[in-house]
Amino acid sequence: MVKLSVIVPFYNVQTYAPDTLKSLAANAREDFEFLLVDDCSRDETPDILARAERELPGARVLRHEKNGGLATARNTGLDEARGEYVAFLDGDDWLAPGYYPELLAAIEELGCDFLRTDHVQCTNRARTVHRVPHGRRGVVMDPRALILPSDRSTSVDYAYAWAGIYHRRLLDDGVLHFRHGLRTAEDRPWIWRLHREAKSMAVVGLLGVFYRRGVASSLTQIGDVRQLDFIRAFDQVIEETAQDREADLLLPKAVRTYCAIISHHLGSIERFEPQVARKLRSMSAAAMKRMPQDVLKEALDSMDVQRASRLRRLRRRPVPAEVAA
Repeated sequence: MVKLSVIVPFYNVQTYAPDTLKSLAANAREDFEFLLVDDCSRDETPDILARAERELPGARVLRHEKNGGLATARNTGLDEARGEYVAFLDGDDWLAPGYYPELLAAIEELGCDFLRTDHVQCTNRARTVHRVPHGRRGVVMDPRALILPSDRSTSVDYAYAWAGIYHRRLLDDGVLHFRHGLRTAEDRPWIWRLHREAKSMAVVGLLGVFYRRGVASSLTQIGDVRQLDFIRAFDQVIEETAQDREADLLLPKAVRTYCAIISHHLGSIERFEPQVARKLRSMSAAAMKRMPQDVLKEALDSMDVQRASRLRRLRRRPVPAEVAA
């Protein structure tokens, strides 16, 4: 029986894939499987993965004939996963030796649906510990209780699928899949659904994931049209949360977070190509018109002057009919 399925998408990461695979080897166990998803890479990544399939215990390579993006690649892995538990890793990140056995032991001891963990962010040679924004560690809780308050960073804002481990029952219940085709912010609707629909969770202070930040090929570094998928992602958050039994309680947090992300992108709009910048403004203005207007007003009233002013100007912006549609 497979105890843990680890899903690792790869796309044009020949520089980093060997380190990722080496760290997986240092976490291998006879009841672990590593689902290595090649998202139609055009560099040497497929050759590196072919070698790993021969040499890494438990490795299986799943290949896409067409590039689908991170969300779709993770779904490919989820569809093939056989483990009692599921974890994620990105193809340019790496793990501490023995991390997965420790993580598995922690969730089995606590007996909850999922665990969230801290991680180490690596930017060039700098190392920074990033912690789940919740103080209680090793205590089983209702995931809904960690969504609020609206005006502070909470567990739903710590949107890293690879910072945790998840019981298979969440996969069987349809909670773990991502929205196909999302190129960025794919973790946002995913983590909101996780917190709304799972029954139990815990946070543990276990450091073992090393997240490589600032990679030139990462979408967070590229100001092209794929970055605008955050609008589709947060539209999904708003739509699904509006249908929740506690919508009145949760929507202010969802709307405020959406507004904060829009403001963030507008504040660094110079990194976008000119036509993409124009599209960002018009699509964001249309998104604000789709939000519940009473909730939006309260969200803007609660924000600092700079962000609120920027968003109010955007809200007044005329929206072309084709964008509004």
